[in-house]
Amino acid sequence: MIGLITGQVQYLMAPTACIMTTSGVGYDIELPLPSFCQLHLNEQASIWTHFHVREDAQLLYGFIDRKERDVFRQLIKINGVGAKMALAMLSAMSAAELKMHVEQESETALTRIPGIGKKTAQRLLIELKDKLKNIEVDSGSFELTPQQTAVSHDGSIIAEVEGALISLGYKEKEAQLAIKAAKSKGDTFADTQGLLKATLQQLSGF
Repeated sequence: MIGLITGQVQYLMAPTACIMTTSGVGYDIELPLPSFCQLHLNEQASIWTHFHVREDAQLLYGFIDRKERDVFRQLIKINGVGAKMALAMLSAMSAAELKMHVEQESETALTRIPGIGKKTAQRLLIELKDKLKNIEVDSGSFELTPQQTAVSHDGSIIAEVEGALISLGYKEKEAQLAIKAAKSKGDTFADTQGLLKATLQQLSGF
């Protein structure tokens, strides 16, 4: 119904959502963390969307990358995988990396995602193998280019820092907003320790 929205980022909300305005209409959109971190307040952006209808709500999910939306749609078709878990998976790794881990049957990689245990990871590997096989990508394959590897690495660092902050007692929303604030300064972080230090500095000022 609503597949792509191009407009101005009017408002950023916790934990990872935004309101985007276009043609006088404001759309409330939930995003995975890497997509959320690419948005800038009052700037133009294009977001690929998935309109999700439940008995109690109508929700709009958004992705900077179209292939991430395609993977999200496959994930929520799996029994027991709701939108929240699907967003968590795409916050922890890129769509390309997820497909690579599924093809390599890497159970360990999936269990690093918050909320996914060994049994769930085993089931995901079985059910995703066929579901991700036919997803279209611009390159014609899911081989990791240097740029995709960098994005994937960044996603893993973000997920690890978020998990570390939650284990320290911070709430999920606090952790995600602090990570975004730390990354918005334009610094690059080669490892988890660097981003964690910068994020803790943000939290000390909350």
